[in-house]
Amino acid sequence: MTIITHTEKLLAHKDGPAGWVTFNNPAKRNAMSYEMWLGLDIALDAFIADPAIRVIVLKGAGDKAFVSGADISEFKEKRANPQMVAEFNKVSGAIAAKLLECTKPTIAMIRGYCMGGGLGTALTCDLRLCSDDARFGIPAGKLGVGYKYGALKRLVDIVGSANAAEIFYTARQFDAQEAKDMGLVNRVLPADKLEAYVADYVKTIGVNAPLTMKAVKVCLNEIAKDDHQRDIALCDRVVDDCFASADYTEGRTAFMEKRKPVFTGR
Repeated sequence: MTIITHTEKLLAHKDGPAGWVTFNNPAKRNAMSYEMWLGLDIALDAFIADPAIRVIVLKGAGDKAFVSGADISEFKEKRANPQMVAEFNKVSGAIAAKLLECTKPTIAMIRGYCMGGGLGTALTCDLRLCSDDARFGIPAGKLGVGYKYGALKRLVDIVGSANAAEIFYTARQFDAQEAKDMGLVNRVLPADKLEAYVADYVKTIGVNAPLTMKAVKVCLNEIAKDDHQRDIALCDRVVDDCFASADYTEGRTAFMEKRKPVFTGR
């Protein structure tokens, strides 16, 4: 089933337990435009609200790029001065936060270039699975672009401060194995096996208890926050919801009956 996002540059469809988002701007190596951000917002709302969707997967159209960065060609129109930059960042930041805080597991399936803001989007996902021809980098130092605390913290949380420093200080590209070595990606697959691997991965996650996935996601997000921002009471509530659910009963019963559980998210 296709989700209408009002732009051909951001496609979204359902396939079993997965909601698939495709950045569809291959002529510019899927560079992220303002309308693509708005399309992503619509797709996320649809997938988050749909109980049949257990996992959200982001990918780039074609085999050249996941997202090569921001669409610099619209900087003059959309980001020409500090006020315009602030408005653009407000909109894109809110949508990126929605992806990060989404209580369903998220996967970035990466082929080719994953650069700048594209890498930022991939880092907002829970898991990053890439092909062996993937390339990563943040060329901010070559553009005079500043990165705010939140974006840097997410990178540091994943790869550590020394690797984050190298990524920014050199502004160079890193290959898939380097990305794996620094913890930037979870898995590296041959390019011709990546999509099948991700599809199987989705099935593996999709049969697990949705409330457990939600509780883990909520707790991981709270752990990533600064101490004074953490909502421990929220973490306790989502864990309590697991133990009060019909799925908890189903899981225990299925275990005793030596069969696979069928979870409903209730």
